[in-house]
This record gives sequence, structure tokens and C-alpha cells, in this order.
Amino acid sequence: MFDDDDLEAIREGHGEWHEETVGPTLERFGERQETFTTDTGGQEVDRLYTPDDVADLEYEADLGYPGEPPYTRGVYSTGYRGRLWTMRQYAGFSTPEDTNERYHYLLEEGQTGLSMAFDLPTQMGYDSDDPMAAGEIGKAGVAIDSLADMETVFEGIPLDEVSTSMTINAPAAVLLAMYIAVGDQQGVDRAELRGTIQNDLLKEYIARNTYIYPPEPSMRIITDIFDFCASETPKFNTISISGYHIREAGSTAAQELAFTLGNGIEYVEAAIDAGLDVDEFAPQLSFFFNGHNNIFEEVAKFRAARRMWHDIMDERFDPANPKSKQLKFHTQTAGSMLTAQQIENNVVRVAYQALAAVLGGTQSLHTNGKDEALALPTEESVRTALRTQQILAHESGAADTIDPLAGSYYVESLTDEVEEEAYEILEAVDDRGGMLEAVEQQWVQRQIQDTAFDRQREIDERERIIVGVNEFEVDEDPEMDVEEVTDEDQQRQIDRLESVRDDRDDEAVDATLEALREAAQGDDNLLPYIVDAVKAYATVGEICNVLRDEFGEYQPGAV
Repeated sequence: MFDDDDLEAIREGHGEWHEETVGPTLERFGERQETFTTDTGGQEVDRLYTPDDVADLEYEADLGYPGEPPYTRGVYSTGYRGRLWTMRQYAGFSTPEDTNERYHYLLEEGQTGLSMAFDLPTQMGYDSDDPMAAGEIGKAGVAIDSLADMETVFEGIPLDEVSTSMTINAPAAVLLAMYIAVGDQQGVDRAELRGTIQNDLLKEYIARNTYIYPPEPSMRIITDIFDFCASETPKFNTISISGYHIREAGSTAAQELAFTLGNGIEYVEAAIDAGLDVDEFAPQLSFFFNGHNNIFEEVAKFRAARRMWHDIMDERFDPANPKSKQLKFHTQTAGSMLTAQQIENNVVRVAYQALAAVLGGTQSLHTNGKDEALALPTEESVRTALRTQQILAHESGAADTIDPLAGSYYVESLTDEVEEEAYEILEAVDDRGGMLEAVEQQWVQRQIQDTAFDRQREIDERERIIVGVNEFEVDEDPEMDVEEVTDEDQQRQIDRLESVRDDRDDEAVDATLEALREAAQGDDNLLPYIVDAVKAYATVGEICNVLRDEFGEYQPGAV
């Protein structure tokens, strides 16, 4: 322990105190390691933070008040005192019937928004009976082949009473069209439909690889969605610009922030180049970030993200509508941080990650199930994950005041540091001609891969402790139940697809697909044609294949 003289030096010292007094004192007692860094090693963490670390902070310019520029402290003036974040659980399981059952269960348990996961064939624009879908039907999420499947998923769920987030990218226009069609069947005014489609293709080229078309036609589809939704579904977020998967691929927090906002810039520029007014679509942009382990680094990242997006929009695009400068975001806890070893530890990890998201002011949150490192989550683990959010909202006090870590010497200093590093990365992106060029040059991918390699080396060499993996290990873990998709489940989905094809009007399907082909060859907005096709029960694969024929498929360069 420190003696009285040491403590007095700490209390009274300032300026060079840590070099002259406390430095030698702590050296006498020793520290656990030579240097400390944030979780991804982006910023070195000082021994102590003082007013000197935030001496240049200007409250009005750098922080402001909640609901006011530059939105560092939040985009809403009342924060969670007015409305809690939307509690979502990412769900999509096996068949549409199974997913509908899970959705009803989650809503009954108190979930306030739906989040839809799709299987890999759907994400890649293949039908369940396509040879490319073999063995993958319903395994990463729900299989959606036609409007009939979407009708089943939302049976008994009024679309004017829920907000639905759909994690879908290359075929986003098709799944959005199906959602709109279900709303039309239910008699819901399209202007009342609420939710988000991910629709972020640049991130797919960078980190996730569920792309179909090359960048240019992909950007056309995205801007067509912006234009269509601005008039038809103004409450629906037309894109969720995603740093989540960039971080899952191994990036630092600053890289996640820079590359995500860089993608946002690219989408805004593409929409303006397509003739859209920035204030027509920018208020419908949303973002999707990763909730990682280091609480303070994540809070700093979220706060910096809001401030940066306000300044980027203001300086580059000069919108008139203040909402065009507001960064609203969903957070999902970090799947890559879940471990198969000692899976009960994942409950603790998820709770801390969720706390960081809430302290950082997220608008929407998904908490992972403890067993997601092994398989799709069971109902029990999903309930625990949802209860984590509910306890955080109603018992922790974290939602009772806005931006509760504001003014912390450490948090404010770290917010500035993360922002500064992110801007340096964005400058490097601009030097390469923007995100699209940097992605096509594979520069972005290399930056992330280098970071991921370094992190794995640190784990392998035990420079970075992962509890239960390379330290505090046990001989064996208890067995636990996992959800499984059976061969019978997959065959049932194929049989359902065949039944839809047998019952539909093939001439109507052919007519809508031909109209879509002609639209793709010209300049018309594709969305009305896609809506017509899904209403005729054309399948995801049939619609995507028309666009494959016209636009081609993306072939990435070697990294």
C-alpha cells in the first residue's frame, strides 16, 4: 500500500507529478506490465488522467448538449429517460414456421423489436433447391425463398406494431420488397413500416463476402432503395452501415470507426451522383457497430462516431436538415469474443459489452446468447441474453442519466484519441481515392488482416489473456444442448418451395421478371419491379438470377 507521503503527493501533485513523484513510487511497488493499451492496442493507456489531458476541450464545440450538435452526448435531448433503446435479439432459425414461433416467444418475453437472420443461401441469392444451397438451408438463419415464407414468418405479427431489422445485403432489395408486400397484405400503410435493412455492400467486399454483384451495379441498387424508400417507406432505415463485421474480421476500434464512416461517405456521394438530394435520404441512414470488451474504448468510439459523422456531413455535404447529420446506430455484442471454452463466461462478457453500448448511447441493442460460439442459441440462452438488457435498463442505473461518463478525464481524452486516429485512417483512404477504390485495391482488407494477425499472435504467445482459453483453463466443459437443423427440416423447406412453384401463375412470374430485366438494362428504379415480382411469388433466386445475368458477379482480387 502507499504510505501517507505517497498519497499526499498523488493528491497535491499536478503537471509533472507523475514523472517526479508518483512514477518512482509506483516503480517501487511495481506494475503488472510495462505498458497498458486499449483492447485492440490502438491507444496506450496512461497511469492516471488529470485536467491536463483535457485542457483543450471546449464544451460547446466538442461536446454540446444531448440532442444538439455535434451530438457527442447523443442525438436525443432526453436520452434513455425519454425512451429506452430498442431491445432486439437476432433470430432466424431453420424454417419460417420455426422463426415465427421464436419471434412470438421473444415478443412475449418483452423484446421490443425483431431482428431477422437469414441462412447463407438466402444471403447469396440462391433458392433452397439450388445445388449451391446444399447442406446450408436454415443453418445460419431462416430460409426465405418466396413471399410465402415471409408471410409465414410474420403470421400473427402486425407490422405496424413492430420494428424489424433485417441483416441482408446483396438481395436486400428483394427481402425489403417481400416485407413491404406482407405489409400491403395486412393493410399497413407503407409510411408506417419501421425497421432497417443492412444493405451495406462495401462491408461485404471488405469483411464478410456475401456479395453477388460488382460494386457499380450494387451501388445502383442501394441508391434505388434510398430513392424508393424516401417516398414510400420514410420511417424505414434504408441502410445499416456496418462496422460490426469489420471489427469481427479483426480491426481495431479506430479502424472500425474510420472504415464504417468511410463507407457512409461513399454511399452519400453515390446517392448525390445519382441525382438525389442529401436531405431526401440522409435522415434514413443508420449505422451498426460492434460492442467489444473494453468498456471505455467502446464508449469513446461511440461518442467519437457521433461527433465525426456530424462534422463529416456538415463539411462535405452541407445538408439543411439537422437529422441528416445525426448518427443513429444499432449495437451487437461481439460474437468473435465468445469462447467455446467455459461458455458460462460468455454471459459476463456479453453483459459488459452491453453496458458499454448503453453508456455510449446506442439506439438499439442485440445481446448474443452464451452458446453462439457453438451453434444457434437455444431459447434459454436467448432469454438470458434478453434479461441482460432488461436488468441493464431497469436495475443498473445506467439508463437514468444521459452520457454518464462525460467529463471523465480518461473518457474524454480517449474519445479524442480514437477520433484522431480514425481521421488519420480516413485521410489515407481519401489519398487512395475513397473507400470504393481502397477496397478494390485490397488496401482496407490488408489493414484489417494485419491487425487480426497481430492479435492472434498476442493470444498464442499469452501476451493477451483470454479467460478460459489461454489462462484459467479447466480440463473439460459440461455438455449442453444446442439447436440443430435436421435434414428433415431442410427437405421440408425444399418441398414448400416446390409447392409454391406449383400453385403460382407462371405467366405472371415470367412477365414480372422480364419487366425487371428491361428495367435493369435501363435507368428505371428497380424497386417497383422487384415488388411486383415478389407479389407474383417469384423466388429470391429467380429475381437475383435476372440481375446476375444483367450485372454479372463480383470476382475479388487476391489478398
